[in-house]
Formats: sequence, C-alpha cells, structure tokens
Amino acid sequence: MKSLLLVPDGVSLRNFVLGRTAGLLAEAGGVTVWADPSLPGPEDPHAPEDLGDWDVLDPYPERLAEASLRRTLEYAHLRALDTPGARFVLALPIPGTSRSRALRMAARTASRPFGTLEGVQRLVAEHDRVAARRPEVDGAARRLAAVGPDVVLCAHQRPLTVLPVILAARRLGIPTATFVFSWDNLTTKGRMAAPFDHYLVWSAHMAAELHRYYPDVSPDRVHIVGTPQFDPYAAPGPPPTRAELAARLGIDPGRSIVCFTAGDAGTCPDDPYHLSVLLELVRAGRVEGDPHVVLRTAPVDPGGRFDGVRERYPELIDAAPNWAHPEGRPWQAAYPTPDDIDALCTLTAGADVNVNMASTMSIDFALRDTPVVNLGFDHHPEDRRAAAYYGFTHYRPVVELGAVQVAADAAQLAEQVSGYLRQPELDRAGRRALVQLELGVEVGRSSDEVVAALREISR
Repeated sequence: MKSLLLVPDGVSLRNFVLGRTAGLLAEAGGVTVWADPSLPGPEDPHAPEDLGDWDVLDPYPERLAEASLRRTLEYAHLRALDTPGARFVLALPIPGTSRSRALRMAARTASRPFGTLEGVQRLVAEHDRVAARRPEVDGAARRLAAVGPDVVLCAHQRPLTVLPVILAARRLGIPTATFVFSWDNLTTKGRMAAPFDHYLVWSAHMAAELHRYYPDVSPDRVHIVGTPQFDPYAAPGPPPTRAELAARLGIDPGRSIVCFTAGDAGTCPDDPYHLSVLLELVRAGRVEGDPHVVLRTAPVDPGGRFDGVRERYPELIDAAPNWAHPEGRPWQAAYPTPDDIDALCTLTAGADVNVNMASTMSIDFALRDTPVVNLGFDHHPEDRRAAAYYGFTHYRPVVELGAVQVAADAAQLAEQVSGYLRQPELDRAGRRALVQLELGVEVGRSSDEVVAALREISR
C-alpha cells in the first residue's frame, strides 16, 4: 500500500510525522508527504528518519466568489448544526478589516435560507463544482498521477489547501480519508474543507456525532482509530513522578504542584485573571499545603499577557511549551519539539492537580489519573463564557461523567483544589469514564489503527 499523507499544519505534523504514523506507513509500502510550505521538511533536526518522499502542497489562493461561497457554506453549516457551540460562534462579533467584516456579514446573511442539512448539501455541491474547475485541481491531478498512491490521507479535515488534491483524487478514482483531529471539531466548527471518502475518528462517541451532523456519510466510511496525539503517554515504564517534575522545574519536590494550563487569548481572555485568583488563594493560605503553582501557556500564545501576573507573584513557576515556530511564519506552522512532548508527559503525570477552563488538557490529565478543576466563573459575569463553554456539546460529558469539578467562584476553587490535594483518588471513576468515552483505542495503538484503516480503504 502506497500512501500520500497531506500535512497542512503543525498540529498535523505532531500527530502524524513526529510520532509513529509516517514511519509505519513507510513500512507498509511507502509514504509520500505533501506538507504546507511553511512547515520544515526532513532536514529539520526533529523530523524522524526515513520519511520517504517529501514535497510541499501547492498554494490555493481563493478568489472572491469562491471565498464568499465557502463562508456562506460555513455559516450555513453552523446554522444546521444548531449546537450550543455553533450558536456561540454565530453570535461572536466578526473580526477583521472593514472590507473583511462586510464580506463575512454578507455571507452570514446569505446563509440563512441554507441553514438546514439539505441546504448545506446544496451549497457543498455548488462549492465543489466551482472549485473543480480551478487549474490547481488539474495540477494536483498531474502530481497525483506521478506519485501513484493507493490512498490519500489528510491529517486535518479543515485547511482549505487540501481541497484541490482531494478533488483531483476523486477525479482519478483514488480513495481519500481524513482524520478528525479535535474532539470539538464536529460540533463547534464550520464545514470540512473537502468531500473526503472516509473519516478517521477517535471513538464510537465521535462516530455517532459524525453520523448525526454529516448524515450523508455512511457508517462503512467511518473508522475508529483513536488519536495519535496521546500516544506519547504510552511510553514503556512507570509514569513520571512529582520528584521528576520538580527536578525538571528546579523546585521543591516536597511541596504539591498545581498546574494551571492556559488557553489561547481569543478563547480564554480571562486566563491572567484566573491565574491571579489561584495564586492569591495559595498566598493567603486558602489552598492547603502551600503548593507550587506552575503555568503552562498555550503553544500558540507568546505568553506576554501573563507578565503582570509574573510581576505580582514571583513565586509562579513557568513551564512554557517548547514549540518550534519558524520566524516569519504563521502560528499554524508551529510544532512541538521532542523535549516539549517529554515535558508535557512529565507535567501531566507529576502534577497533583490541574486547573483549566474547558480545555482538551482535561483529557491529558485524566489519562494520567491527575484530578482536574475547571474554572466556571468569568472575570466579568456579563461575558458568560464559562456558562457557555460547559454547555458545549463536546464538553458537557466531561462534567456529566464527574471527570472534573467546576469551580463557580474563588472560594470553590480553593475548596476543590484543596480537596483533590487531600484525596487525589476523588472522581477517579469519572476520569476513567471520560477516557473510555473519548478514546476508542488503547493509548499507544492509534498509529497502528490508522495504518490498518488505510489498508482496508485502499482495498
């Protein structure tokens, strides 16, 4: 089986190239990688050896008519979803320049008559028909014919740059598949970028969401493979300890460690406020045991918005992500170094409690059986972000399963963190239930399942 792997961003690079997947595909019959030109190639010191052929994805600049049609489709898809997350996104102010806002507002208005599953399908057919006439599709077809893959796998279902390749593969009769890379993508994001033949999902839970929101996708085109992003947690040997984390950070291993994992500035603008609240609670003795507080910022966040917190609370310990971000390139090109993957494995296992706001990190820490407290209050109550986030379709099961505790105010934050420090086994059953729901494949086996699914598809 010869595979073509499309890698449109740094997260895709992490999941499918820096891990085991690309190497397994090479062993299974050969792999050719087409990556976004902003990403590093095999010459990068962090890239695995023997990647096979490597080339770049051709650019796909949108024309005005196509961009308007795509944005209309995205808004229509969100209307058809009608999930709490989709309604939240539709209610957000439109960013950008005055021209960009005007175009997006026009698309949002034009989407209203198409806000049903049937209306979305009409827009999909029209968008694909228009895109199929682009010369980029002819160029992709020529490149595909030269490579001769048995199957095409896209490592991320939303970047538009993959559309010409997928349309060209359909023209040539080459089966295509995409990986749904995040647990919220089916219920809070716009339409997928291209008409893929097959879909690789994390679990039966995600498969059910796909069937619900993409009813045109038949069950035989959906494959449960887990997700490679958690495979590093399956490293042989016992998980790291607090002492190992303390040694990495240069702190006292005799004190407990509370890890605050932040989101990006757009999603979690209150992170500096929440971190200040936590640090003040610890300083005032309202959190038992005088724990260290460790901050891990989001990889796409430069972290400068926390400078004021660092000045007021010099006891804060920084554990900033060690991601490579090529100078002058967009944040989508950033990707984790092996050192950062190791650091995250140590952090999730060595910390005593995690604090975050409705983050995927709740799964990371649950995999390590590390308790999680979620922040359920806003700096400005009128914002109501917390109330919205914990009602999102993808996150609601986290709370309903009892995998986390949600602090409604500062007093509850102190109580819940202290409670977990006293009894780390609290809510263990909920954490296990969350992992079982979200991850349909044993951690460490996802890359193997991806290859097995592609073998089946290529037949």
